[in-house]
Amino acid sequence: MDRRADPDLGRWGEALAARWLYDRGYQILDSRVCFREGELDLVARKGDVLAVVEVKLRTGDFAPGAQAVTGRKQSRIRQALGRYLALHPELADCYIRFDVCQIDAPQGVLTREPVLSWLENAFY
Repeated sequence: MDRRADPDLGRWGEALAARWLYDRGYQILDSRVCFREGELDLVARKGDVLAVVEVKLRTGDFAPGAQAVTGRKQSRIRQALGRYLALHPELADCYIRFDVCQIDAPQGVLTREPVLSWLENAFY
């Protein structure tokens, strides 16, 4: 299943990742924040930790999601975060953590038990 063929697949995956964070005590601050510099899939906070999460959903035997977060993608996420923080000065003192959430869902949104793999501090 191609994500372009099912535009709701990305939103579904991000909702799963947001739920995972929420269940662990994080407050979801934003999702799908778009700037010219790049996009932030999820921004969540727990105490003084600001987690910026890139969500990668896989429906087939593709390379692991973390491998899809290339150096260029990381740079775009950091630039977008800079813009985000400029709009939210109240978050300036937070420790920033870049995470990657890979979701394996062979049947897409019909997958009964998607598997989430979480990589904290996946890049800097």
